[in-house]
Amino acid sequence: QPLSERSAARRRPWSRCYDEAALAKFQLHSGHPLANPVPLSNLLKMLEGGRDNALLRFSLGNEYLKSGDAAAAVEHLRAAVRHDPSYSAAWKLLGRALEASNAPEDALAAYRSGIAVAERKGDKQAAKEMAVFARRLERNFGAAP
Repeated sequence: QPLSERSAARRRPWSRCYDEAALAKFQLHSGHPLANPVPLSNLLKMLEGGRDNALLRFSLGNEYLKSGDAAAAVEHLRAAVRHDPSYSAAWKLLGRALEASNAPEDALAAYRSGIAVAERKGDKQAAKEMAVFARRLERNFGAAP
C-alpha cells in the first residue's frame, strides 16, 4: 500500500473492512445505539416513561448544552448529581453548564464538589480537569480559592 493509504487506514481502522458509503448507510439506518447519537426527543420520551436515572439526566444535560440551552442543561445535570452524587463527569458538565448560564459562583462550587468526588474515586484526570476550570474561574472572576 502507498504511504497515504496506510496512514488513512490507521486513522480509520474500519475502512479496512467497509467502504465509507456502506458504513454511512449503516449508521443512517441502523438501530444500534452507537451508530447514531440519540436525539433529544428520544431521551425525553425515556424520561417521560419513568426511566429517570443519573445517566439519562447526564445525557439530557449534555444534549441541551450542545444545543445551546444551558438553563435546561443545568436542570438535568443537577438531577444527575442528585441521583448519583459520585458521578464526577456530571459534576464537570454541570460546572460547564453553569458557566454557560453566567453563574460563575455556582460553577465554581460544582467544580469543587466534582473535584472532591473525583479524588475520592481516584479519578485523577477528571479532578485535574475540574481544577483547571476552577482556577480559570477564580482568575477571571476574582473568586476566593
